[in-house]
Amino acid sequence: MGRIEVRFSGFGGQGIILAGFISGKAATLYDRRNATLTQSYGPESRGGACSAELVISDKPILYPHLLCSNILVAMSQPAYERYREELAPDGLLIVDADLVDPGQVPPGVRLYAIPATRLAEELGRSVVANIVMLGFFTAVTGIISEEAMHQAILSSVPPGTEDLNRRAFERGLNYGKGARTPSTPSSIHRSDRLRHPTTEEEIAEKL
Repeated sequence: MGRIEVRFSGFGGQGIILAGFISGKAATLYDRRNATLTQSYGPESRGGACSAELVISDKPILYPHLLCSNILVAMSQPAYERYREELAPDGLLIVDADLVDPGQVPPGVRLYAIPATRLAEELGRSVVANIVMLGFFTAVTGIISEEAMHQAILSSVPPGTEDLNRRAFERGLNYGKGARTPSTPSSIHRSDRLRHPTTEEEIAEKL
């Protein structure tokens, strides 16, 4: 595998940095690849975007920052709007279907959507939406093995939450395995989105 650049993005409180950390841990400790992780914190408390920048490669990584994202994971609208222009023309866009309206996606970009926050709520804790997203990410990208991601999650979450996080990962993974083809913007149900919180403040109240 050559150099793969991934950006996880959202806002403070969604576990974006943890998602990047777990993915990097999975790639290095369990899949035995090279990886670097850098973090970007905006004014999250005022609704700004934050991101985790992950580079994965079979070769030594000489430059740890993103040059042009191959994959963008967006879990909030402001994050998507901030980082979408940095996605490669043939990149992969993954969004939380209830929280991000991707609008018109460039022709070469593949779009995958999952209601990660809603699925986490169905498990009883919206705070594991990032783990649901990691399951989906694992299934649709194939850049990290299922076993590696599973082990990295269980070794990174707080003691006593392993079962909840395992179920969150499996929920996202199975959802991703069912997404055999990319989504289209029109297939993301806006009516569903309207029944769920759409601002950082509303979501923060549910975490």
